[in-house]
Amino acid sequence: MELRLALAQTGYPQDGDVLAQAETYVKKAHAEHANILAFPEYYMCSHACDPQELRAIAQSIDGDFARSMASLAQQHGLFIAYTMIEKNPLGELPYNTSVLVNPQGGVLSHYRKCHLYDAHAVRESGYLGAGDLMPQVARTPFGDICLAICYDLRFPEVARVAALQGCDLMIFPAAWYDGPHKAGHWQTLLRARAIENEMFVAGVCRAGQEFVGGSLIADPLGTVITESAHGVEESKAEKLVVCTIDMTAVKKAREAMPVLEHRRPELYR
Repeated sequence: MELRLALAQTGYPQDGDVLAQAETYVKKAHAEHANILAFPEYYMCSHACDPQELRAIAQSIDGDFARSMASLAQQHGLFIAYTMIEKNPLGELPYNTSVLVNPQGGVLSHYRKCHLYDAHAVRESGYLGAGDLMPQVARTPFGDICLAICYDLRFPEVARVAALQGCDLMIFPAAWYDGPHKAGHWQTLLRARAIENEMFVAGVCRAGQEFVGGSLIADPLGTVITESAHGVEESKAEKLVVCTIDMTAVKKAREAMPVLEHRRPELYR
């Protein structure tokens, strides 16, 4: 089955109206006949928010922001993957949460980022709580889809667990910081997760100079079938990346080289 996948490589809007920006990209994706539209990490807010701001803007996954995103999905007949700052029901640090909604506005899956980015002078655990569950696969008419978040990409176990659940397409919303080797790591790791699990892998990164941009989709053989741009500056710009993918390629790849069946987990402990 063919799937039309759209990646909204966006930054934080100057006027702060994230929902208006979301509606603009939803309309663009609808005009491109997309079935699924994915937004980057920290989509609900500015990436520069301090801990107190994050606590203040955090909402539940049935709050106003989530209901608005679900309404956009319903109005335009799309699956939408997005991230939000989720209020911690225990009153502790909020979560960085990804959500997948269907065209009826129903939540298919939600996942709290479990690997927090404490590296290169950034300490994400100082202002966000870590989830304690791996992301779950959501069943759709196009195949099985799973959402992880940014730094999770550096932990191959996350994608492998999804693959063992039957995942056909894994999406990584990200705010992947730029820096030495970072753009290369981003692309290489996305391709590696696709190759080793024989599934489609998409990475949608925030736009802007401090991030690598470079949103892309890799097929089950690790070939990049579309990306935001090849030039450094252009790759960081805001844009919609759209591609049609043949989901039957996953089954073909896994039948030709059944690495998941050849695993020997009794040796890996």
